[in-house]
Amino acid sequence: MDAKTDSSTLSKSPFYSQHSLLLRIWHWLTFLFIMGSIVTVLVNSTVLSPRENIKLVQEQLQKKGVTVTDEQAFAVSHEYEDKMWDVHKLIGFGLAALFLFRILIETVVPSEERIINKFRKAKEIQRLNDNNKTEYTHYLRVRLTYSIFFLLLFCMILTGLGMAFGRDLGFSRDIFRSIKNFHAFIQYLIYAFIVVHLVGVILAENGKLKGIVSGMINGNKH
Repeated sequence: MDAKTDSSTLSKSPFYSQHSLLLRIWHWLTFLFIMGSIVTVLVNSTVLSPRENIKLVQEQLQKKGVTVTDEQAFAVSHEYEDKMWDVHKLIGFGLAALFLFRILIETVVPSEERIINKFRKAKEIQRLNDNNKTEYTHYLRVRLTYSIFFLLLFCMILTGLGMAFGRDLGFSRDIFRSIKNFHAFIQYLIYAFIVVHLVGVILAENGKLKGIVSGMINGNKH
């Protein structure tokens, strides 16, 4: 198939590919779960930070005629943080289930919607030498970025499960700390991807590629 034929066949932007219902459900559920995970981290690092709430606990108990030490107040405030981490853990289990669901989706969606085939398509159209060369190159970069996101998501889920079950599996303190630090590092990369993704979508919607968001709702099936 020569470049001329390819260009006519792919005259419509590759960004307007169709999305099956399963993919759309997975996309929005994953978005909600990741946002929920981010919220729990932000709440625990700010509003429910134990050390920041020691004085608050002491003041409130003192109004009731009870005086407690810093250590006792810390234990109380830490309990609320633990409860939020339990929510964070449940969200992590949900993300793990969604990741497995995404793997299952690959076996049932049409071939053109599978990740590996989209990546192959991106490489094929990037080789085309026509007026849309810049857009084709951008599409390939987007697909590469999505591949990196899936790898990061897998690492975040794996390290999260490692923290959830590490002690039961007999992980040493050093191993557990390393897993925790790597999990924290991965989360910042996930945050960076989300920012880049949202900025990219906003720019596309305000540029030549209007309809990308609605396409992830209606599937671009006309």
